[in-house]
Amino acid sequence: MIRIDSLHYRYRPETPPALDGISIDIARGSIHGLLGPNGAGKTTLISLLAGLLTPQKGRIVIDGESLDVWRAVRPNAIALVPQDYAFYPMLTVAENLDFFAGVQGVPQQERQRRCAEALAFSRLETVAKQRAEELSGGLRRRLNLAIGLTGEPEILLLDEPTVGVDPSSRRFLLEIIRQFAAAGRTVLYTSHYMEEVEAICSDASIIDHGKVLLAGPIAEVKQGRTLEQVFVELTGYSLRD
Repeated sequence: MIRIDSLHYRYRPETPPALDGISIDIARGSIHGLLGPNGAGKTTLISLLAGLLTPQKGRIVIDGESLDVWRAVRPNAIALVPQDYAFYPMLTVAENLDFFAGVQGVPQQERQRRCAEALAFSRLETVAKQRAEELSGGLRRRLNLAIGLTGEPEILLLDEPTVGVDPSSRRFLLEIIRQFAAAGRTVLYTSHYMEEVEAICSDASIIDHGKVLLAGPIAEVKQGRTLEQVFVELTGYSLRD
């Protein structure tokens, strides 16, 4: 389990806190939706979980250990797949996977297996020798995800993973994510597409201004309404604006 306990973070003393005492529990093997309008604190929370920022107050505990201790013995166990494309356009798909596996410290003798498995899982084998800049939007999203899988993570942090893709590619990406969680691994999933969250997530948290407004199993969060209706009621933010 991931336990986020009374987490605070402020970028500058004169600015409002990006996170203001957030507490969330995320069960192992779940897909947990993290929802909120722009500026709600989602990116800050993901950055703290990924180790890009350090908590100023509060703590993150995974399986009973502090995040620092847990990561020290599992340096690749948390993978962040950002909204922006995080690969080299001039390299081929296979070259990108090999390069980023090396960056994560995967031993040379392991890289071929890891990259082959990431290719197969993301179904990118047919474009392995194609340059990343030549890929469609959907295939680029798959490559972003495949790179995150080369470290064999236990926890996957996904920041708007289906932005800008066609419906067919979106369905495929969601199925890949379901398969990842079905293997007992954990996903934190941010998206502005409420229908995606309803379809794929077991639990969700809605945050705004650095605070949790509502959290729990999807059915309890919705209470007979659509997730979009709940989101708009709590935040006053319309996704259709």
